[in-house]
Amino acid sequence: MYNIFEWLHRDQKLVVDEYYHIYNRGNGKNSIFLDKEDYNRFIKLLYVCNSVKSFNFKSSIVDKKIDAFDFDREEKLVNICAWVLMPNHFHILLIAPRSDLGAEDFNQITEFMRKISTSYVMYFNKKYKRTGGLFEGKFKSKHIAEDNYFRYLFAYIHLNPVKLIQSDWKELGVKNKKITVDYIKNYPYSSFQDFYGSGRKQNKILNKDSLHDGLIIENISDVFKWISPLGPT
Repeated sequence: MYNIFEWLHRDQKLVVDEYYHIYNRGNGKNSIFLDKEDYNRFIKLLYVCNSVKSFNFKSSIVDKKIDAFDFDREEKLVNICAWVLMPNHFHILLIAPRSDLGAEDFNQITEFMRKISTSYVMYFNKKYKRTGGLFEGKFKSKHIAEDNYFRYLFAYIHLNPVKLIQSDWKELGVKNKKITVDYIKNYPYSSFQDFYGSGRKQNKILNKDSLHDGLIIENISDVFKWISPLGPT
C-alpha cells in the first residue's frame, strides 16, 4: 500500500515527461468563479493558453470572431490529462512532453500557468472592477511518481464536485451513488464528460494519447474505488 502522505508532500522541480498535479485556490478561499461566464472563460483559457504562441483573448479570439476551440495553437506547452473547476479552486493533471521549446531556464508548465493565470486575473479584475491578486500565491504542484497515485488523482479530480452536493463524502463515503453519478455526469466544469460522456468541443483540451495503458479508469463505478477518506483538499 502506498503512503498517501508521501505522495502529497513530494514536491520536486518541474521536469519534462513527468506527471504533475497542479492546483490553486482563491485568496482567503474566496470564490474565483462567480457565474457561468467565468467558468467558461477559464475553460477556454485551458485550451488557448496551452500554446507556444503569444496570446491575447481579445485580439486572438474576440476581434477575429472565432470560437476559442478553433484557435490555431500550433505547438502545445503541456499535455492536459484531467481537470476540474470548483467555485474557489481548480485542479489540473498534466505532463510536459518536451524540453526544447525555449531557453535553458524555460519551463513549459510554469509558462502555461503564467499565461492562464495572468489572462484570467485580467479578465476577472476588469469584469468585477477590482484590483490585486486573485489566487492564493503561486500555483502549487505535486509530482506524481506512482501509477496508483495517478489513478487516485484522476478519480479525485473527477469526483471533486461531489462536495457541492455532499460535503462529507470523502469522510463518510457517497450516500447515493446513482444521484452522485448523475450529478458529476452533468457537471460541465470538468473533464469527466470527456472520458465518460458524449463528445463535446471541450474535449480538445485533453491529450489522452499522453496517458499510457492502464492509467485511465475505464469504468465509472471504478472511479469511486480509488478514493480514500484521506486526500488533498
